[in-house]
Amino acid sequence: MPAKKVQVGQVWKKDDTGESFLITKIYGEALGTFALLRKTGAEGEPPIRVRVSHTGATPALPGFSYAQESGDF
Repeated sequence: MPAKKVQVGQVWKKDDTGESFLITKIYGEALGTFALLRKTGAEGEPPIRVRVSHTGATPALPGFSYAQESGDF
């Protein structure tokens, strides 16, 4: 089941590495909405900023898959 909404507290997996990332903040700027993701288990690493895409009916994070889709959460 795809995420109906991108929100704080969700876990997303990076497509190329399979690493899990937690959304810690969602914020809007003039050109779009961004999510701040932190790698789970590596709180000392800097967060990643990803622009939320709105293609189709559901929002998505390019390069990431919602963890619940694969049952890995």
